[in-house]
Amino acid sequence: MQSALETSVRVRFAPSPTGYPHLGNIRTALFNCLFARHHGGKFILRIEDTDTARKVEGATEAILEGLQWLGLNWDEGPYFQSQRLPVYHEIIETLLETGHAYSCYCSPQRLEAMRQEQAKRKQPPKYDRRCRDLTQQERTSFETAGIARVVRFRTPLEGETTFCDLIHGPVTFKHDTLDDFVLLKSDGYPTYHLANVVDDHLMAISHVLRADEWLSSVPRHVLLYQALNWQPPQFAHLPMILGPDRAKLSKRHGATTITEYRRQGYLPAAMINFLALLGWSLDDRTELLSIEELMEHFSLERVGKTPAIFNRDKLEWMNGVYLRRLGHDEFVEEAMPFLDRDLPDSVGRPLDRAFVSRVLSLIQERAKTLGEVPELARFFFLSELQYDAGLLLSGKLDAQSAIGALTVAAQRLEEAATWDAAALEGILRPLATDLSFSTGKFFGLLRVAVTGCTAAPPLFQTMAVLGKEKCLKRLDTAVQMLSTDSN
Repeated sequence: MQSALETSVRVRFAPSPTGYPHLGNIRTALFNCLFARHHGGKFILRIEDTDTARKVEGATEAILEGLQWLGLNWDEGPYFQSQRLPVYHEIIETLLETGHAYSCYCSPQRLEAMRQEQAKRKQPPKYDRRCRDLTQQERTSFETAGIARVVRFRTPLEGETTFCDLIHGPVTFKHDTLDDFVLLKSDGYPTYHLANVVDDHLMAISHVLRADEWLSSVPRHVLLYQALNWQPPQFAHLPMILGPDRAKLSKRHGATTITEYRRQGYLPAAMINFLALLGWSLDDRTELLSIEELMEHFSLERVGKTPAIFNRDKLEWMNGVYLRRLGHDEFVEEAMPFLDRDLPDSVGRPLDRAFVSRVLSLIQERAKTLGEVPELARFFFLSELQYDAGLLLSGKLDAQSAIGALTVAAQRLEEAATWDAAALEGILRPLATDLSFSTGKFFGLLRVAVTGCTAAPPLFQTMAVLGKEKCLKRLDTAVQMLSTDSN
């Protein structure tokens, strides 16, 4: 039998489409989803799109696509706050009638002048409550003159509000540190504070899991719940995500939108695993966890209070692990779109899937992201390589020795009856001794000649996939480059 908690858990992810979803947004969505799944509850998606001035075109679609890509499937929604205006207006009328809210007619110019004066006095910016106790006659006069209004909450002037955060414990705010915050803007749209409280109540949200930055909003919300005689949900404020230098996470730390991580070739499973460990841990050693294991073990008790540190190197390492775990056919399926997108236009399309499969069998162990695959595999597909002849001499060889070695190697390979990795090694390894070359220098020279790179997959397997004709042509080209360069 399920506990009362497990049968009543309802959480929500409520992003605002004022920008594309970033790591912090998605980590919040993940924790909400894991909490719901762990307790057999519901995960609701709500789009808080009431800030019309800052709404970014395409952001809502990016949010939905990002969640779907990661497999964070919601049970209800998406609900859009912009479609619920009559609900908020009805609540506003209730708050005005009960005296918990009031109309404010102060102009933006007056409010800005007020804030500048407070800054001069080194006072915190806070509404001076000029309209808090207007008479009915004064309000009517403003209304008749057509002066736009906002509706503000009548915050108690004395006392304090205490609530228990499930991560931070008891938190207390004194009322004299709070202002009479706006509930309804002059354009008729609710602020975050009003819409958030109303929707959480009407959608029967049991737990609010959101970023630490919203902790200071809770006393306002609790006061609003009390004014409406509603029971507040339980709150849990998740630790911030910081860069390695402990500054606020930004693009300079390598962080970007979830859309960009997808474009760069990170796997959903790796992103989920990585994000889950930003502020939560199973223990002090386990780093690789499937979504099923995360759902099974997730609890707020193991969410930390201190900020989580974003580590791009760890994300790349983890993604590499997940790439190597893919079956070969899965890896080919995942990598094909990236090859199609990023290989040079000179490479013919459609790509030969059988050849791609052979190439990727050598790449899978080396790639950290799918976005790296085209560059790692590039030399397999090009008809001609572009590199500096000096690269052939990077093993501290002189040009004449390199020309001689490549010429003899081409002659021996020309005679090869079989073209596979074992046969090629059988030809080339003894040849290094015959030429009085170390295998490191000889194989390094051959590697540059056939790939244009100093680092590439194992030489003999690479040559086997490239094929005899292409390898011999590239050896001949390398000889010509060295000959021209040395004259």
